[in-house]
Amino acid sequence: MAEVGVFVTPLAGDARRTIEQAVAADEAGLDLVAIQDHPYQRRFLDTFTLLAHVAARTERIKLAPDVANLPLRPPAMLAKAAASIDVLSGGRFELGLGAGAFWENIAAMGGPAREPGEAVDALEEAIELIRLWWSGEEQISYDGEHYGLRDVKPGPPPPHSIGIWLGAYRPRMLRLTGRLADGWLPSLGNLDEETIAGRHRAIDEAAENAGRAADDIRRLINVPAGTEADRLVRLVAEERFETLILAPDGDDPVGSIRRIGGELVPRLRDASQ
Repeated sequence: MAEVGVFVTPLAGDARRTIEQAVAADEAGLDLVAIQDHPYQRRFLDTFTLLAHVAARTERIKLAPDVANLPLRPPAMLAKAAASIDVLSGGRFELGLGAGAFWENIAAMGGPAREPGEAVDALEEAIELIRLWWSGEEQISYDGEHYGLRDVKPGPPPPHSIGIWLGAYRPRMLRLTGRLADGWLPSLGNLDEETIAGRHRAIDEAAENAGRAADDIRRLINVPAGTEADRLVRLVAEERFETLILAPDGDDPVGSIRRIGGELVPRLRDASQ
């Protein structure tokens, strides 16, 4: 059955309105609150602080960064923050993760300015390190080119198996998704419709080559506000996306979230059956 989430912009200027969107999504029966992560954006709240606050204000909805800014969030701290919010929320946290973008802004905040290939290498290491942190081992070490740990005692353990969803578009990132990730999380605005099937195949082939079941990799997609309902139905019924993350109407975000829950969610769930 299709899941439907809402994509919340973490605006600090009206923090109450930002939080109300997450609460409305929970009350409307949506499945996920996803929050973008751009720490260099002065108008934005810190995404992980906001997610922790939203965890306390909601009861059942899942929570995720969409996607976490890995270059500015060292993977050990990212793993600890994710596990902490999972504990605080009763097992409702998932981890959207990306290799990085807007490198000049990242470098301005003291982060690395990586070339594309180097960024993918660092992401692969980060996934391995994060999973090691969540493994339940009493003491761990990791020796990578970009990240390392030395006899660290990790914790707390997350109460559920946190999924790692990758924002991926290019062939190497798609293969990495198939080999190591739990989900594919692109944005519709960055995809040509005719390339979607090929990207699914690339993920499937990489998964199968790694001895994994392709169907175990969840397919999620960020969808801009104003997308027609028929297009959303096709994404679910024909184009293999199991979770749609919808941007609310900017003029009335809370009202549009309630309408999504009342009008659109039943249609999308029927389309996926």
